[in-house]
Amino acid sequence: MKVALFATCLVDTMTPSVAHATAALLQRLGHEVVVPPTQACCGQMHVNTGYRREAVSIVANHVRAFAGAEAIVSPSGSCVASIHHQQADVARRAGDETLARDAEELAGRTHELSQFLVDVLGVTDVGAYYPHRVTYHPTCHSLRLLKVGDRPLRLLREVRGLELVELPGAEQCCGFGGTFAVKNADTSTAMLTDKMANVLSTHAEICTAGDASCLMHIGGGLSRLRAGTRTVHLAEILASTEEAVTPHQTTKPAVTA
Repeated sequence: MKVALFATCLVDTMTPSVAHATAALLQRLGHEVVVPPTQACCGQMHVNTGYRREAVSIVANHVRAFAGAEAIVSPSGSCVASIHHQQADVARRAGDETLARDAEELAGRTHELSQFLVDVLGVTDVGAYYPHRVTYHPTCHSLRLLKVGDRPLRLLREVRGLELVELPGAEQCCGFGGTFAVKNADTSTAMLTDKMANVLSTHAEICTAGDASCLMHIGGGLSRLRAGTRTVHLAEILASTEEAVTPHQTTKPAVTA
């Protein structure tokens, strides 16, 4: 299958290794990965902060960038949720019914990574090796909007060498919420404190999730505590193999535009 990778602006800017890992994983499973060069933001941060009119052109760019793609995959539950639940609504509210229909059609071909692996490809064992004690945080958008359910856990259970431990209070928000963490810093910090306490109670070496944004928030807090527990994106774990130099790193794959 020819798969278009939607890297997301946050991954591209802050954690490009997540995009590299996603591409490497899909290629290892026998699929061709392309990266549309005109992709940019999906518009989520604009919509969530009230700039719906300004988001219309962003939605239009996204639809153009991925037009004709057989399947679009992204390592971000949050951004895929925006594509599924916001883009068509933004266009429709602006009176652009054609764009709304195109956005809806595109959303039907857009998948969060774990959903694509389990539901579309029908695999849970992706040939990964990751000899670490790991706990999983289900991010809010993936849990509540995309309904990814236990798909990430099913994938993690098949990783050789990985010890998966349950996270207490797993469904509680980590407190990031995009600009929420900036506008409501005290509340966000209190929520993060609870999340970190639960993560540390597992004695896991790694906290993983399907969103780089939440991992950035949790990882920042853990690094300040110098607790020794770090965050690694689900894609990086699934892309890891026994031949990798270090378990959480992958070689940048060759992709075509």
